[in-house]
Amino acid sequence: MPIGSAFHERTLPLCESLNYREWAGYYAVSAYETHHEHEYNAIRNASALIDVSPLFKYIIEGRDATKLVDRLITRDATKLAVGQVIYTPWCDEQGKVIDDGTVSRLGEQRYRWTAADPSLRWFVQNAVGLDVSIEDVSETVAALAVQGPTSGALLSKVAESDVEGLRYFRVTSGSISGVPVDISRTGYTGDLGYEIWMPWHDANRVWDALMKAGARFDLRPAGMLALDVARIEAGLLLIEVDFFSSRKALIAAQQYSPYEMGLGRLVQLDKATFVGQSALRAEHARGPARQIVGLIVNWEEVEALYETLQLPPQVPAAASRIAVPVYRNGAQVGKATSTTWSPVLKKMIALATVERDAAQVGSRLEMEVTVEAVRHRVGATVTPTPFFNPPRKTARLA
Repeated sequence: MPIGSAFHERTLPLCESLNYREWAGYYAVSAYETHHEHEYNAIRNASALIDVSPLFKYIIEGRDATKLVDRLITRDATKLAVGQVIYTPWCDEQGKVIDDGTVSRLGEQRYRWTAADPSLRWFVQNAVGLDVSIEDVSETVAALAVQGPTSGALLSKVAESDVEGLRYFRVTSGSISGVPVDISRTGYTGDLGYEIWMPWHDANRVWDALMKAGARFDLRPAGMLALDVARIEAGLLLIEVDFFSSRKALIAAQQYSPYEMGLGRLVQLDKATFVGQSALRAEHARGPARQIVGLIVNWEEVEALYETLQLPPQVPAAASRIAVPVYRNGAQVGKATSTTWSPVLKKMIALATVERDAAQVGSRLEMEVTVEAVRHRVGATVTPTPFFNPPRKTARLA
């Protein structure tokens, strides 16, 4: 049975809908109101406060900490500067992704690693013979995401830290309401945003300080439904929806390599030996058999389906995580795994796994759409991701 996170005492009174879901053993708010529209608008037009404490979090430190990180991830950890954060996948021996997450270099030989799934056993197995300690801090470190156009200005007022000088994918330390915190310019929304890492037992003091100062910045708590729309717009993948961990996959088709996930840019084959390197080198030479791509659905065709039934077109109330077939020239070439109406783009968009020959940008495909319990096919075009990529996401504040 799920339990409350560090912020449950604050989020429960605010959750008018009582709409929760389970996330890594914790209660996570799906939507605070009966609909997530206002929460999504906060992400894109003001500031949203999102409890991301259920993430698995690890501290890796010791003389060989960098060697261990470099052994596990597909990116070159030796080039990671103190105060820098990277997003990276890590793979098994067959080059299939176990998970993806962020690695922050907090000191010369000290790292914080976040993951969607438990990873302690994998880390320990690969640390044999190394002078390194690995600590699971998932239950002692709480985390909040502050996302949106006014998030930087808000944090600059609340935090005793150099927020204005913090660059994209960098981390700094400071305090909020007397609580020591790390602040990273990261997030899962594809917008200007930050994540705050703090001691679990002092978490509510940070929440209260942000909520008190946040009124003038239109800060609003946001749940998973709003976050789901934003992350699809940002082209960000969700484990067990858009791809599966190789440790949980039941069949080979559920296993994905970084190349299949569109993360080939994050695979540095010329670095020191890492887990899965040989398999990934071979795949790089032959090319992936499939790839996750972005799709823009032809909304005029969707409207026409409703018009034939004398119904107004219906925009989906929430992002869909139900896979539907994708076709090319009448033959199925893949599946769309995450689909949503994008309020900011005024388009229906999707993330889809398709065969290599159908993955080129501009390819004309068809996606299954159901209207009044009847299945139809509408046009969809392969497009680069992210769908939404505002300059403010990476721009310097100072």
